[in-house]
Amino acid sequence: MPKRRITDSSEENENIFNNRNPEQLLSEDSQGEDLFEEDYEKDYREMPELDSYDVSDVTDEIEPLTMEQVQFVNEQLDEQKRRTDRLINPNVDDQEFELNTEQLLADAMASKDFMDKDFFISNLTNLLIKFLSTFHEKKYVKEIKKMCSNNQESLYVSFEDLNLFNSDLARLLNVATERFLQIFDKSLVVVVVQHFPNYLIIKPKLHVRLTNIPVLENIRNLRNEHINTLIRVTGVVTRRTGVFPLLSLAKYTCHQCKAVFGPFTVERNDFKPNICLECQSKGPFSVNSIETIYKDFQKITIQEIPGTVPPGRLPRHKEVLLFYDLIDSARPGEEVEVIGIYKNSYSYSLNIKNGYPVFFTVIEAITVIKKEDEFAFKMTDEDVKEILKISKHPNIKNIILNSIAPAVYGHKDLKRAISLAMFSGVQKIMGNHTVRGDINVLMLGDPGTAKSQLLRYVETVFHRAVLSSGQGASSVGLTASVKKDSVTGEWTLEGGALVLADRGICLIDEFDKMNDGDRTSIHEAMEQQSISISKAGIVASLNARCGVIAAANPTRGRYNSSLTFGQNVNLSDPIISRFDILCVVKDVIDQAEDERMGRFIIKSHAGSSVEEKEKTDLENKEEAYDSVTGTLSQEFLKKYILYARNNVKPILKEIDLEKITNLYSDLRKESISSGGIPITARHIESIVRMSESFCRMGLRSIVSQEDIDQAISVVLDSFIGSQKYSVMKNLKRKFRKYLENKEHEVLIFILNEIYKDKLRGLGERTSSVSFNSVDFERKVKSNGLKIDSLFYDSESFKDAGYSYVVNSKRIIRNVFE
Repeated sequence: MPKRRITDSSEENENIFNNRNPEQLLSEDSQGEDLFEEDYEKDYREMPELDSYDVSDVTDEIEPLTMEQVQFVNEQLDEQKRRTDRLINPNVDDQEFELNTEQLLADAMASKDFMDKDFFISNLTNLLIKFLSTFHEKKYVKEIKKMCSNNQESLYVSFEDLNLFNSDLARLLNVATERFLQIFDKSLVVVVVQHFPNYLIIKPKLHVRLTNIPVLENIRNLRNEHINTLIRVTGVVTRRTGVFPLLSLAKYTCHQCKAVFGPFTVERNDFKPNICLECQSKGPFSVNSIETIYKDFQKITIQEIPGTVPPGRLPRHKEVLLFYDLIDSARPGEEVEVIGIYKNSYSYSLNIKNGYPVFFTVIEAITVIKKEDEFAFKMTDEDVKEILKISKHPNIKNIILNSIAPAVYGHKDLKRAISLAMFSGVQKIMGNHTVRGDINVLMLGDPGTAKSQLLRYVETVFHRAVLSSGQGASSVGLTASVKKDSVTGEWTLEGGALVLADRGICLIDEFDKMNDGDRTSIHEAMEQQSISISKAGIVASLNARCGVIAAANPTRGRYNSSLTFGQNVNLSDPIISRFDILCVVKDVIDQAEDERMGRFIIKSHAGSSVEEKEKTDLENKEEAYDSVTGTLSQEFLKKYILYARNNVKPILKEIDLEKITNLYSDLRKESISSGGIPITARHIESIVRMSESFCRMGLRSIVSQEDIDQAISVVLDSFIGSQKYSVMKNLKRKFRKYLENKEHEVLIFILNEIYKDKLRGLGERTSSVSFNSVDFERKVKSNGLKIDSLFYDSESFKDAGYSYVVNSKRIIRNVFE
């Protein structure tokens, strides 16, 4: 068989052209190849039956689409294109097609432009759609249905859930928050349309709101490294603007050719197009207000929460931008948590003022969560005027005392001690030596005597109070601890409850349940008001300038008056001597008093309905002082205490020093002989602190002798009340000379003793008890006292529930009053 010769194609083409002349080639090229068949004209014949149309279906009018509809159609076309691409490559499985989030995270961190690529957008969208559709038994599908049923436009997504689904997604959110959220919103639209195809007609814009961001930033700690990152801050709303339109998608009109072109996404204040797309001119251009799309915009200002502001510093504030349904989500005075993007913007005015480029910063809110409606302080000029007016009242101290814990019946000695601690004395700094001004209070008593309730009252009414329990509090939890940073590996110092309560009050419940070692650790904090740390190479001293109010129970369950104070409580003498006031609360069985307490509790519960509470709150807002009850509203009391502590610094002038020194000498003598609480030089300072606190209640600048006498009275009540019952009466008689201003209280005490004896003899069913005033006067005389002519008409006599009949000279007290 002959072999076929294989020739090169170029050689073959050359032979063809060489065998033909140029004229022949041109004639063939002009004629071309005949592509039509002989019967091709049949395809173009008329067919009238196919040319008839329904008139109702024929229209020349076309309604233009809105920008939202155009955006939705484009998204559907993109989704269709992605599905087509997958059909073209059927061999690509889901695992290969799914986004490699780890590699994507690295690419996004290397280049921000990577996040604008179609590959990134399409795959991230698919992953977020999967998250919304499948996470945790379709949790967010249920939330979407709930959102749509309420005609809302925001879906709240937990950052923790996103992190559990894919940790790289959570990290990617931190790398490029704004772009990530834009894609997240589009993914939400896709999922919503799958379940509710027409929902975009009701709510054209849908948004994802993030919650549970783990890191909480302080407003004063925001720096340039936070710019364009996701942050979470808390604060009090101090100002809120109105609602304004803001450019979202702008269209511009060319002044040369009158052409309208756009839309452009406006992200800067100075944005302007460079060239006209129709006439290629460079302007001028103006915004076409008719075709431009706007979005609602509101600005609020949040300020640091008063309890978080460092002592001696002014609270800082930050502006927050609200869009869409976040508008009007918070009012001034409310405490809010804001999650958003920390952004900067060029300020022309700041540039002119400073002479160099300066940027101002704002927070573009993603989520605004309103905390419980707690009181947020903002002292106004009207408040100051009202405070100064109330302080001139001659009975202001009793008004404040009656306003303390109105939900607690009786316990005037406890309320007086708490009020003294909240107003406090004045700190004195003499060179390197500092004398504390805060007052420490220990409440020891039987269970169920409202000790814990009073502590929680102080936590709510005082501007800076930290509450801890003795059972759950350790030495480092109260003072300070040294911890190793999990990221950097460095040792850091963290303050405990006493440090956090600096310039405030630390409340410790179940003080007797603490370990001895833990109680010993707070010795320095209670007297020197500082905490020294020397651990892990850290040597530091932290401020703990706060008062301590502690509550404890007796060791035997109930207080035994036949034993000394030290035998009733498991506390050492050093810790007891650091308390300025010791309050012993005994649950004494008294039929009349128990009946009054029962009526008070039932009445308070009966008045705790929603309508009654709203009425009371409204009254409290309208009037700072109630002349009928003689009390201050709780809102006003907070401001009064804060104003007194910040603006009143009493000084001692022309006081009876001999009286104080003689009292100290007598107390020392009796404390040794009676075996009671130890009296030290600290008690002299306690008298000074309490007299300053009494002076602050009246907003006076100079301590009076009356303030000193009242402070002495508190110290004596604290000392005598902690003694055994057998020596208590004898001590009252010995220290009577220091209690001239309390003679009426001693007389009331004698009256109560006679009343109880008579009540036991009459039985429980009697409605009132009466006895001859001669018996009372005889007993008063036997105690070396005298009754003045005004006693039976005094307020103390009437407040104790007694009435005097002049004709029969009998004293009457109703049992169930």
